[in-house]
Parts: sequence; C-alpha cells; structure tokens
Amino acid sequence: MAKRWRIHPHDEDAIVALARAAGIPAVVAKLLLCRGISNPAAAKEFLEPKLSALRDPELLPGCSHAAERIHAAVAAGRRIVIYGDYDVDGITGTALLWQCLKMLGANVGYYIPHRVDEGYGLNHESIRVLASQKTEMLITVDCGIGSTDEAATAGECGLELIVTDHHEPGPELPRAAAVVHARLPGSDYPFGGLSGSGVAFKLAWAICQQASAAKRVGERMKTFLLQATGLAAMGTVADMVPLVDENRALVTHGLLSLKQRPGPGLQALMQIAKIEDKTRLSAEDIGFVLGPRLNAAGRLGQALLAVELLITDRPDRAEELARYVDQLNTDRQSLERRILLAAGKQAREQFDPEADAALVLADHGWNPGVIGIVAGRLAEKYHRPVVLISWDKFGMKPGIGSARSVPGFNLHAALAACDEHLLGHGGHAAAAGLRIEEDKLERFRADFCEHVAAEMTDGQRVAELAIDAEAPLSAFTLQTVRQMEQLAPFGQGNARPLVCTSGVSLAGPPKPIGSGHHLSLQLTQHDVRLRAVAFGGGDWADDLAAAGQIDVAFRPVINDFRGRQSVELHLVDWQGT
Repeated sequence: MAKRWRIHPHDEDAIVALARAAGIPAVVAKLLLCRGISNPAAAKEFLEPKLSALRDPELLPGCSHAAERIHAAVAAGRRIVIYGDYDVDGITGTALLWQCLKMLGANVGYYIPHRVDEGYGLNHESIRVLASQKTEMLITVDCGIGSTDEAATAGECGLELIVTDHHEPGPELPRAAAVVHARLPGSDYPFGGLSGSGVAFKLAWAICQQASAAKRVGERMKTFLLQATGLAAMGTVADMVPLVDENRALVTHGLLSLKQRPGPGLQALMQIAKIEDKTRLSAEDIGFVLGPRLNAAGRLGQALLAVELLITDRPDRAEELARYVDQLNTDRQSLERRILLAAGKQAREQFDPEADAALVLADHGWNPGVIGIVAGRLAEKYHRPVVLISWDKFGMKPGIGSARSVPGFNLHAALAACDEHLLGHGGHAAAAGLRIEEDKLERFRADFCEHVAAEMTDGQRVAELAIDAEAPLSAFTLQTVRQMEQLAPFGQGNARPLVCTSGVSLAGPPKPIGSGHHLSLQLTQHDVRLRAVAFGGGDWADDLAAAGQIDVAFRPVINDFRGRQSVELHLVDWQGT
C-alpha cells in the first residue's frame, strides 16, 4: 500500500534558540521540536530521565490500600497467589511481584493461564482450583479490570482479590478488596500510560514502603527495586505503551539494570540471543530480541516456564530454560510464516484489500497464540484493521480471535459496537482479542467492516509516514547519529528518528537475507555510500532492482560489530523518482 510522506516543517530560529538554551546539538534540538518539546527545561528532562521522575506509589489509585492488605496478608502467613497474563508484560510483572513478596518471607505462588485452554484474564475454573489449594489472596497482574463475573466467583470462593491492571476499564469495576489502575473513574493520576508491569512495580514499591514503615526503604529493598526496574522495562517496551513520562524513566534505568544485574535467567537468555557483550542495551533489544522469546513461551502455552526463567537463582536451570524458550521462539517463527502465507492468500482471494475497510479472516487450526502477530503484519501491510480468528480443527470450541488496528482508529470501540455477535472481547484501541461462535462469523464480519467503513476517516485510510527531516546521506556521520541516539530509548510514542532523502541509487542488486524476508542494500548518493537493511522488505527485491534513482525514508542507526561502529540505515519506505 502506498504511503503518504509528511515531512515535519522546521523553524531554524526555534532550532537555534533551543540548541543554545539547552546546550544541545542542533540536530537534537530539531528532533525534540518534532516531538513537541520546545522548553529547555523539558528538553533536559527528556534527554536525562531520572528515577526521581517516578511518582510516589501512594498517588496511584488503589495502590496504598492494596499494599496495606498485601503486607497484612504476608505478616499473617496467608497463602497468596499472583495471577498474571501470559504476555511479556504479565510475565515480567508477575515475576517482579513474586520476587518482592518472597523477599519479605511471604507464602506466595504464581499462576499464568494457558493461552488457548483458558484464554485471557481471570478464569472461573482456575479460581475454583486455586481456592481448593488453600489460596487465600489472589493478586492479578496485567489483567482483571474487566473480569466482573470472575471477581464474583473469587468472592464466592472466599478469596481476597486484589486487581492490578492497565487495560481499559469497563462500565463496571470488578468487586475486589482493592483495584490498582492509573485510569480509574474519578482518578486524577497525571499519567495513564503505565504498563501492567509498571503498575506491578509501583505496587511492589508501595509494599516495600509498608514493610519499612517509611517512605525511604531499606538497602536490601532498594537493591531489589533497582533490579526490578529491569523487569518493568521489559514489560513496558514489549507491551508498546508510550515511552514518555514515567515510562521513559523506568525504561532508561531498567535497561541499565538489565545490563548490570540481570539475574541468572535473563543472563542466560542474553547469552543465547548473543547480546550479552553489547556495551549498552537498547529498547530495541527488548522489543526485537528478548521480548519475542518470552512472548513465544506464552503464545505456545508455556508462560509458567518463562516466569520460572526470570525468577530462578540456579544457573544450570536458567540455561536449560533459556535454551527451551529460545527453541519455542524458533517454533513460533515457523508457525507464523505458515499462517501469514495462508491468511495473505485468503485476504487476496476473498477481499479487495485496497477497497475494503477491514479484513476479517478465519480458518481451522491456526495457532491462536500466533494469529495476533500475523494480524499485526497484515494490518501494517494493507493499512486496515485486521481480525484473525482460529477454530480448533474439530470445530468443538468457540473461535479465538486477535485483532490489530491502524494509528488513530479505536479497535476496542469497534468490537464493542459488534458485541452482540461475540462471546467476549477485550484489549486496547490498537490491539484486542475476542471469542466467537462459528455461526456468527458472517454477521460479525459484515457489521465490523460496516462499522470501520463508517468510522474510519479518509486520512486514516492512507498510511502516513511522519518524517522528522530531509537530509543528504552525507549528513549521517557517526557523530551525528550518536547525537541522535541521545533521544533513546526509542519505542511507542518516541520512535527512532525517521528521515528521508531523494536521488539515491543502488550500487548493486538487493541481496536477500534472513531466508529472503529481509534485504541488504548499498545506497549511493553524490559519492557517499552507506549500507541499508530493509527488514521485512523481501517483496521489494525485484522492484528495487529494476528502479533507477529512488527516494528513501529510513532510520539511521549505529551498527556495533565486534567493537567497530558504523552508520547503517534501516529502510522504511521508498518511492521511484
């Protein structure tokens, strides 16, 4: 799908003024202005995020009350179980909260539901089983805000329920002893973008304050909390919440913690993933290297082992689990490729991806743990909301669906508008899940596509690249790109700078890498030659080889190979001239 390039206009006087007032290079000032940051003090805060930027947990709605009840349960020796989600956010949040309570001597366990057999969130049967095993307090992580019926079951079973979550609250809150959430109705908490693991970190901090009977915690708890920022950073990046405000501080310092004190499990995983020797870890290392490996465990029904990997203190067990999780990720990639081929074929045969407002694709036997990734790839390719639904091979169970949206279109609201056809749904504006009976598919598909067509604006129908600046290849020296790196960590809400240039030639044919899914290119312009990589751009090979001069949009990065640094371009889009 063709993309519209929108180059950010620049005010040279504003760039010079901000650079001088904040004492920063002009290129950094230009990029900050693109992000709406023009105040020198705000610029310094953005470039040097401090842990002190994290607000006291007592300000987070429900946090102090939950910490009091949990601390009392620990002191009384009551059996506590942490009930987490099966994605990276839930896994890391569960691990850090378990470590916190274990450090305080709690009788604590953890539980992660099976993605396919039990589905997302609290589960009636799991609650009953946990109650039969003498559980007295149940603490959710990254789930529970929409589980009103399940919360009632917990009450009937005599469980004290503490809900911690960051998903969108519904019209009715679950009946629980405490609900910890940044966006509770009536709340004035100034930042609603915390991840599930971020909320869990705040709760762990509040519990440590309770145990210390003071705002300032003891040295042992301080050391734990500093290490816990690493787990919270992983969940924050992997869940793609905005890397601004508190999240920016949490991820910046969490990356340092992951490098300095990763723990046996993450140390083993970083070794297998070949990033343990990097001088500094980046948010991209979480998003593209560590996160997918942990996510694969949850997608393939092994999330409990991922939690064990994060909390084990045995190096031999850590290495065993890390190798297993790495293999699960390889298996996930193979499943993903097969489903992507089948779903893409179905999209081309049953839809007109350029004319239809949305794609709703379904089949028997697609792995429910992988369809969300495929939906995301198709949504990016066709710039349309995409729903993928999987039924088991025998058609005995309701279908499980995953949906992904495009920027600016609220997927959660679209599913709510079609609620009559669904057994249930939940999630965010950008990503959601659902359950549906097979005989409701056609009606749901028609109503969903009709709703998207009515609500999606003309502007949302065309993919847009927000480009920070236009500059020749010669501008991207090692020094300049290092200056651009001052804006890291990059991620949702603070994307790595995207720039463009025109009149570029290829020094030779594109070379396929990564089984043909990616391309390696040599770009030249006015005697300057730089290597570029087009991740996921394998389909471009023939067109690029036949093109003459082209315009390119790319993200400059520093490639650190065996101690030698060089500038590399990550190609995002191109246009023939």
